[in-house]
Amino acid sequence: QVQLVDSGGGLVQPGGSLRLSCTASGSITSINTMGWYRQAPGKQRELVAVLTSGGSTKYGDSAKGRFLISRANVKNTVYLQMNLLEPEDTAVYYCNADLLLSGSYDYSNYWGQGTQVTVSS
Repeated sequence: QVQLVDSGGGLVQPGGSLRLSCTASGSITSINTMGWYRQAPGKQRELVAVLTSGGSTKYGDSAKGRFLISRANVKNTVYLQMNLLEPEDTAVYYCNADLLLSGSYDYSNYWGQGTQVTVSS
């Protein structure tokens, strides 16, 4: 059983910071990419940030310069440090990963359950 558990969301004032974490567990042989997407009410899900196994990063336009994705010292865990948060950042944030499972030959894509981030005064 493979799980992506994302956490760290909450209510924060404009200009504040939050750190999200995502941990993948199960019979995982390899991780190709691991990152975050978000979906605000009435909007499509969009890329926030992705980290590859080689250490490359890709950020959505809204995240550039304010958010930082990094690999944690804890196995199969990534962090998303979000700074200078704005009301427009309010959304459900979903962890996403391409995982190679034990006994499999191809990577499969998985989603976390989502964590709510609300930016409001």
